[in-house]
Amino acid sequence: MGKSTFIVKIDNNQKDTWQGEVTWAEENKKRRFRSCLEMLKLMHEAWENSEDYEVKKTN
Repeated sequence: MGKSTFIVKIDNNQKDTWQGEVTWAEENKKRRFRSCLEMLKLMHEAWENSEDYEVKKTN
């Protein structure tokens, strides 16, 4: 399975969760998030749209 690299920048911590920005390094795409769950969903979505996921899915 291939790997994806994410850079997470935490700007704030409110209501017991993080807010900030996640960067998908391989594609140089940045997205803002308002919670840890939203950050994980963005990372999962990026991985699903990667070529590595398509290769894994077809094997």
